[in-house]
Amino acid sequence: MASREDLLAVAELFKALGDGSRMSILNALLCSELCVCDLTMILKMTQSAVSHQLRVLRGAKIVKSRKEGKNVYYSLDDPHIAMLIETGFEHVREERGGRCVTSCKAQTVRSQS
Repeated sequence: MASREDLLAVAELFKALGDGSRMSILNALLCSELCVCDLTMILKMTQSAVSHQLRVLRGAKIVKSRKEGKNVYYSLDDPHIAMLIETGFEHVREERGGRCVTSCKAQTVRSQS
């Protein structure tokens, strides 16, 4: 049986995942590493909104960042995060009769740049 500490840590993880805007960001990051400017274009969100959600996701160790020149690029922190998100999408797909709910718009935007 899991310890109380582990239970609380997992609850905090799911709390960070429990927001539609953050899930949209994570869905885009499943496809590729992106900077805030890419995410604002893809998701039609303001820079401040994207930055705020990324701060929450970084604090929960769900995404990581790296700086390149003036840009900061974000990606999923580790393969476990991708598996967790993909498992969530699989669960939703089952409930919807197999309809795909993930999207890789990010790759399209990156290839047009």
